[in-house]
Amino acid sequence: MSAEQPDQDDDRLMGVALDEARAAAEAGEVPVGAVVAVEGRIVARRGNERERTGDPTAHAEVLALRDAAAVVGDRRLRAATLVVTLEPCPMCAGAAWAAQVGRIAFGAHDPRAGATGSLYNLAVDPRLNHTSEVTSGVRAEEAAALLTAFFAARRDG
Repeated sequence: MSAEQPDQDDDRLMGVALDEARAAAEAGEVPVGAVVAVEGRIVARRGNERERTGDPTAHAEVLALRDAAAVVGDRRLRAATLVVTLEPCPMCAGAAWAAQVGRIAFGAHDPRAGATGSLYNLAVDPRLNHTSEVTSGVRAEEAAALLTAFFAARRDG
């Protein structure tokens, strides 16, 4: 994983991703939000939609990358930054790889399924034909608190 430190833009973009995660939680979805930005401009923002759509691939990152490619008009998002509240899983890290995302910034680590440093590290695997810079821990406490509260409420309710 990159030793890169979050910057002010990461903080701002993570705020938007956290808003998407909160909206997802209110809709009964696992609270994960994602933003895709190009040169600091948000081109896509989404939250998880797996429960609503019944689509196992409707993770926030995949949805945001699809939207971003449509807005940019290219499947290659080399100049883009993907900002997500939870470390991308293997599917989402694979989607970022397929989109050739230039940079990934995430909040909370996912030791059970994280694929940008915790369990796997697809973002920097030299065997792949594209790598992404990774910044971790952006507003991690806020992102983790959303997940903890969501799952606690489900257990209690």
